[in-house]
Amino acid sequence: MTMPIIQVNLIEGRPPEKIKALIENITDTVSETLDAPRESVRVLVTELPKTHWGIAGVPASERK
Repeated sequence: MTMPIIQVNLIEGRPPEKIKALIENITDTVSETLDAPRESVRVLVTELPKTHWGIAGVPASERK
């Protein structure tokens, strides 16, 4: 069986408990949807600074 690997990119700044809840919810959803054992699901969360996240051609750090 293959191991599902889910990658999530977020702008930094969320509290650790929100990241933990996101990982748990994604794991549950992928496990149920793909009939994959929870133990086989991997979730990678990458937090990026607002200076490295562009929205409509502008860094998020410069948006109001």
